[in-house]
Amino acid sequence: MILHYIYDPLCGWCYGAKPLVQAAQNVLPVVAHAGGMMSGANRQRVSPQLRNYVIPHDRRIAEFTGQPFGEAYFEGLLRDHSAVFDSTPPIAAVMAAESIDGGGMQMLGRLQIAHYVEGRRIADSTVLLELAVERGYAQEDFHIALESVDTEAHIKASRQLLAQLGGQGFPTFALEQDGQFKPVDISPWLGKPQPFADWLKQSISVDEAGATAALCGLEGCA
Repeated sequence: MILHYIYDPLCGWCYGAKPLVQAAQNVLPVVAHAGGMMSGANRQRVSPQLRNYVIPHDRRIAEFTGQPFGEAYFEGLLRDHSAVFDSTPPIAAVMAAESIDGGGMQMLGRLQIAHYVEGRRIADSTVLLELAVERGYAQEDFHIALESVDTEAHIKASRQLLAQLGGQGFPTFALEQDGQFKPVDISPWLGKPQPFADWLKQSISVDEAGATAALCGLEGCA
């Protein structure tokens, strides 16, 4: 059995689900699919309007999940009007790490902390390379991997899977067994990683799943 995870690195609810993903990895394989929520035409420069839109949602995510949001994010990054929110570069970094040593999920977790806690600009290649080196990758090797991944094709495939599952946004989870997919509702487990892991263990032998309710839409978090 495999747990499929359709995410975006700039999706607040995906960050909220980070402990669940980590707990799930101790139970079964987790395959990540990036949806490109703020890629292409949906990339946005930070503005007062963007800040005022995301902060109430981020406060709600923190309340529901217990995930920390740093002052460097709220009062630093979200006030940096030269910063751009673009999902494609961090998606490329996750894909690069996965291609090198299967470390895509670990890279995603580090990028989420860099963004939501440290207030770093994870769409900037210099930041991505710094984080890669911090995680033990050789800078040149990681740069080559970054340049070689096909993010456009990956995002397209992720969107197709999302549509196949009937998902409405990010995160969307689904268990796959024998080629059959069953959506997983993570709402009851937010902030409860160990009970989620226990439930997954039971689900390996007992089929029981629903539709995701706590999520970010295809063009932003709500």
